[in-house]
Amino acid sequence: MPHRGGNMAFSKMTTKKLVEKKAAGQKIITITSYDYSFAKLVDQSNIDLILVGDSLSMVVLGNKTTLQVTMDEMIHHTTAVARGVTNALIVGDMPFLSYKVDIKDAVYNAGRFIQAGAEAVKIEGGTEVTPIINALLANDIPVMGHIGLTPQAVYKFGGNLVQGRTAETAKKLIIDAKNLEKVGVFSIVLESIPWQIAKIITETVTIPTIGIGAGPYCDGQILVIHDMLGIFTDFKPKFLKYFAKVGESIKQAMEDYRTEVENLTYPDLEHSYEYPEDDLAEVTDWVQNADIDQEAEKVFEKQKK
Repeated sequence: MPHRGGNMAFSKMTTKKLVEKKAAGQKIITITSYDYSFAKLVDQSNIDLILVGDSLSMVVLGNKTTLQVTMDEMIHHTTAVARGVTNALIVGDMPFLSYKVDIKDAVYNAGRFIQAGAEAVKIEGGTEVTPIINALLANDIPVMGHIGLTPQAVYKFGGNLVQGRTAETAKKLIIDAKNLEKVGVFSIVLESIPWQIAKIITETVTIPTIGIGAGPYCDGQILVIHDMLGIFTDFKPKFLKYFAKVGESIKQAMEDYRTEVENLTYPDLEHSYEYPEDDLAEVTDWVQNADIDQEAEKVFEKQKK
């Protein structure tokens, strides 16, 4: 039987198992995904957690920030992802304005993610969002936290800037992490913070930390799938590594396709369907002898009736 890291048998991932992986010193591997085909490939690769991230706003929908993606769009993509996943834990990323305006709205919107196939939701923010987390947990919806660079606050930060670079802001991140743990999140994303602060947080809390631009000492890592495959290349943050250059491969494939069609080498007969040879004469004789325009007109008039 295949294994998912260390001696943990390959099986459906749960929030409880993620916490157990931290306790066992096993790294947690997570990735974003936004559709059925990618999700199926990811799930077949023994990835622990798939985040249907609001980053789809940029890498799939072409917006400049994550702020433009809607709940309906997030639910649409979550449903597609869920169809392709058997083993990974699916987390829905609650978009801008879906949870901070009103707690009742937060519960309702989080519930939509669960009905769409997610098994938990992620929300951005520290101590200030703990009342929202309490409400979600009270309605049996597991929550993943997210501190550091929280992209929905990009305008407040003045850009996608590294967070926690002063003593005051570093202490706040540590306190926020402790309060998120206390309120009951099952893990925390640490985004774009110095590795030393991420290490302290990871050693301070008993729940898993999932890093993105937070160094090697987090309990797990997450990347945007379109980024790490070299498909989305509009910008490249320092922490991003291209594990493949799929974008270049796609462009080469498109060039090869165009060339072969223009040069009449694709499709060839190997990639074409055959008509039964014994019946072909009947069709060719009919084409040669029938008035096709008249036959077509008869069918057209009959259809109108």
